[in-house]
Amino acid sequence: MRESVDLRDRDVVLSICPPAAAAETARTVAGFSGLYVDANAISPGTASGVAAVVQARGATYVDGGIIGPPPEQPGTTRVFLSGERAEDVAAIFRGTRIEAVVLNGDNTAASALKMTYAAWTKITSALLISACRVAARHGVDEALAAEWARSQPELATRHAAALDAAAHKGWRWEEEMRQIARTFAEAGEPAGFGDAAAQQFGGWPRPANS
Repeated sequence: MRESVDLRDRDVVLSICPPAAAAETARTVAGFSGLYVDANAISPGTASGVAAVVQARGATYVDGGIIGPPPEQPGTTRVFLSGERAEDVAAIFRGTRIEAVVLNGDNTAASALKMTYAAWTKITSALLISACRVAARHGVDEALAAEWARSQPELATRHAAALDAAAHKGWRWEEEMRQIARTFAEAGEPAGFGDAAAQQFGGWPRPANS
């Protein structure tokens, strides 16, 4: 358990950490009564739990979800926000390289959007990696690559990108996939997609410099 941090002289706290640490990070906030923005890749259910923690300590919770790469230039990265004070947080990002988008809906709408967006981009990456490994195990990987070149030419590039991303970020995505599984289950949809992707990404070692 991390030590509590006294943030009484701050107006806004922006939490961005590996999803497994989101709840613990919220518990470290002490004496804070400002805006607590959780922009982590967590399910709406987990986000509700984080909100309960920070609200019990006097803070106002704003839900967030980041989509896009590190914001090296404008137009590539968005932070989606939801909750009663979402507009106030969006104002902080005006004039920056990050576009803030306020969502209508419940307090955890931003987390729901992040989870459903990542469900497609990252789970399909995990599926590509697994499909190629199965093909290699059966000795048909070259035939698969040749057929991709004919009928699905974009998949070879996507597979290479998936391998690179998994090598650098797979360790961090494992819990995000479990959060996607929880999101699907809470909505009455099959959770196995996220669980399988978590199993795939969990097999990649954490880079030494991470």
